[in-house]
Amino acid sequence: MTARSADRARYDRATAQLDAPVAIVDLEAFDANADDLLRRAGGKPVRVASKSVRCRALLERVLTRDGFAGLMSFTLNESLWLARSGFEDVLLAYPSADRAGYAELTADPKLAAAVTVMIDDPAQLDLVDAARDGGREVVRVCLELDTSLRLFGGRVRVGARRSPLHSPAQLADLARAVARRPGFRVVGIMAYEGHVAGVGDAVAGRPLRSRAVRLMQAAARRELAERRAEAVRAVRAVVPDLEFVNGGGTGSVQHTAAEDAVTEIAAGSGLYVPRLFDNYTSFRGRPAALFALPVVRRPGVGVVTVLGGGYPASGAPGADRLPVPYLPEGLRYDGQEGAGEVQTPLLGSPADDLLIGDKVWFRHAKAGELCERFDALHLVEGDVVTATVPTYRGEGHAFL
Repeated sequence: MTARSADRARYDRATAQLDAPVAIVDLEAFDANADDLLRRAGGKPVRVASKSVRCRALLERVLTRDGFAGLMSFTLNESLWLARSGFEDVLLAYPSADRAGYAELTADPKLAAAVTVMIDDPAQLDLVDAARDGGREVVRVCLELDTSLRLFGGRVRVGARRSPLHSPAQLADLARAVARRPGFRVVGIMAYEGHVAGVGDAVAGRPLRSRAVRLMQAAARRELAERRAEAVRAVRAVVPDLEFVNGGGTGSVQHTAAEDAVTEIAAGSGLYVPRLFDNYTSFRGRPAALFALPVVRRPGVGVVTVLGGGYPASGAPGADRLPVPYLPEGLRYDGQEGAGEVQTPLLGSPADDLLIGDKVWFRHAKAGELCERFDALHLVEGDVVTATVPTYRGEGHAFL
């Protein structure tokens, strides 16, 4: 029996009394992945990206481990909810236009002390001030540095379109603008190198593309390490008591941690290890989050149909954004149908061994987005479900 076959047998036994669709987290794999993130971080604290987990119980679980410190959230409303729930260090990773949220933040000392907001433009400060509604609390601010690699005089750009602040001078100018402004305090810098952390460099069957990605990423890491260090020096000249410099992501933990200028690493997807993280040479994780769909039809030889399945991930459309049939091994989509909203046909010889009511296990393409489809995660240890915990959705929240 292969390791994957053994996992399937465990998951089937653990969920034998649960009707599919059902989602699980294998706690042994989850904890092993957490250990690997810490190993690669080399002693620097790891801030957990909440959007990649979207389950308070699992956020609490990982933050009890030495080496993990703080959360990185994705909306202001989520940040306030997490802070009200007892999380004391929440970095909002994206600028917000939530006026009601800012009014609440600036009126509550506990929330203002726990939540740090992201900016890259003085106009975002104007929005906060306009929303204060009498709130006088000082707002903790993090400045975001654009990490994109610019080549050939800027004619070629590699990386996500995030902050407009690319140069150290631009970042320092914004730090000075905040310092002059009552009601705000710069406490951190963030620089997320998604073109390194979130792009696999070993794509199966694409050796030339994989080599090109590795060359690009090596160049990007060198350029960013130098520019990030210069940016940190420039901002520290304005804000000597800067609390943190955040960088990285699951795919670049060890590279970013090696930079002296970086004080903490961000990661979250590496806890669940969705399918998009199969294509990296720098680490190997264990799939921890899976979902099962029930077989409801057997249309013919080598074909079964499961209920549901159309759970695409965000990003540029493509086959790599679809969940992947994982257990039993050897199943694939019908190219004419793909993953369907209500039903999904699956092809392959393992289909002939599946009966009506059997479970087919899938891995989502990205991490936390799976939790937008399920109210609960069943936590598996060995071949037993030891707890069932709500996702954000299960607690009645869809933050974005």
